[in-house]
Amino acid sequence: MSFVLPSMTVSQMFGQRTIRPLSAAALGGIAFIKDRLLAIDTAKGHLLEIDPISDNSIILNPHQVREFSEATGLAVWEDTLWVTRGNGVYLCNLASLGLEHFVTLPHPADGVAVWESTVYVSCQKLGYILVFDRDTRKEITRFYAPGVGVENLVVSQETLWVCDRLEQTVYSIDRGTGEIQFSVLTPFESPTGIAIHKDAETGKESIYIAYADEEPYIRDNPNADPNHELTYRDRTFIHPLHYHFEPDKRYALSNGYLIEMSYAEEISPLEEVYIPDVEWRIALPSDTERQKLKQVEPIGVPFTEEVIDGQRVAVFKFDALTPGERHIFGWKALLEVRGIKYRITPRDVEDIPELLPEFQTRYLVDDDDLAMDSAIVRRAARDAIGSETNLLRKMYSIRNYVYDELSYGIKPYIDTPDIVLERGVGSCGEYVGVLLALCRLNGIPCRTVGRYKCPQHGEQHGVPLQPDFNHVWLEFYIPGFGWLPMESNPDDVGNNGPYPTRFFMGLCWYHIEIGKGVTFETVSSQGARLTKEDIPIGDLAINHIRFTILKELPPF
Repeated sequence: MSFVLPSMTVSQMFGQRTIRPLSAAALGGIAFIKDRLLAIDTAKGHLLEIDPISDNSIILNPHQVREFSEATGLAVWEDTLWVTRGNGVYLCNLASLGLEHFVTLPHPADGVAVWESTVYVSCQKLGYILVFDRDTRKEITRFYAPGVGVENLVVSQETLWVCDRLEQTVYSIDRGTGEIQFSVLTPFESPTGIAIHKDAETGKESIYIAYADEEPYIRDNPNADPNHELTYRDRTFIHPLHYHFEPDKRYALSNGYLIEMSYAEEISPLEEVYIPDVEWRIALPSDTERQKLKQVEPIGVPFTEEVIDGQRVAVFKFDALTPGERHIFGWKALLEVRGIKYRITPRDVEDIPELLPEFQTRYLVDDDDLAMDSAIVRRAARDAIGSETNLLRKMYSIRNYVYDELSYGIKPYIDTPDIVLERGVGSCGEYVGVLLALCRLNGIPCRTVGRYKCPQHGEQHGVPLQPDFNHVWLEFYIPGFGWLPMESNPDDVGNNGPYPTRFFMGLCWYHIEIGKGVTFETVSSQGARLTKEDIPIGDLAINHIRFTILKELPPF
């Protein structure tokens, strides 16, 4: 029996599917020769030619596997193949694959790109991208590496594209000056390779990214009791990167998804209570530059809508909640979400307008148990910025100070910033509390944002997904530019830095923004809001959160 598939050209397939080559363990550098896709399997030393339609692979170097073992970077210019392996850069003829030494670096060479007689080599340990002349093999110049992780490279015309594994980011750089033009977040973690495909008919260029990491899975082991056990396996694939740059707005959008999100409360009190004339408010997903609320409908009980500080809020009304009474109520939303990354530099904020009084009275005060009067918090606010006066550098310094002082640990409740700083361990909400306190004491308006992250399984369409925890981050305000996002703790990779800046003025597609600057959920009785001291919401109800990724959004 043979399988007959619908006819589809290579050009139709490009940009539409994830490429998953059979047998590949950890893809590194990738490159296109017209419609031929080449890739280095770093773990196995295989130089693969991959069919982008069928995922079939051919090992092009069956007799030179050892020579290509642990190679990371890959580039092709005309009939010459370039690779990085260890501290060296090598080249060879595509027909023979006999590696010839080009140059040796004092530290591992990570990525390589070639344009005519210019060779670009990235080196994480040096913190630079080195630029060589192909003919003389001499270094011409060097650029600062835009990120802090291992970087792979590709060149197209006047642009050097840099893919940073730790930053989860692709940078567009002027290949003559090394100046960053913009950057975009990749939809998956651990990007390890980058290549550009040019359509022969239209001339349109598309960027492809290779990814490689490990994923946990449940293994059925018949020799164990119980027979199910947690283990890990290699996960590697190639996926198109879509982006749209808005130079006037200082941001770039990247891959996105159409997501259905449900949030519902199930009345299930720890102790039976009677609460008369109840209004239960739950914020709805926000409309932002990267997130669009396409549709929303009630779950279980109808709701009316209010707008609080520009944010839509669902209001559920009950005559009373009586002992033994049970309800399920909430909302189901259809969302388009994308990655966003802002590009604003300290130089851009040197001459910003004065902060409006309304921002000072609302976003520079202690309105959420921030312990801003405590000695330890005030000392931390001074130490965090030193003598810095530039707002953006102050913000960056505060973030790094908090990352130096804290390590991540989750707890069932949130302590105030003074306790968190003394303890040195905090949850995402406690990171946010410390960041809010230090920023506000240093004159930087900021506010809490969240509330959930969609499980990061962009390839699992139509499968109900449940987040393990809620999540919060923050936004800080720059007069003349507006509110900018900053994650709470995911960029705190430990070891006292350097810390990536992937979520400093950036969010990925799986961040769901709900109720920006307003309380996510409140309960009131007879017009008076119930506090935690009255009865915590968690003592009244159990929340149920579900995400379903419906499809990836088309290119821009």
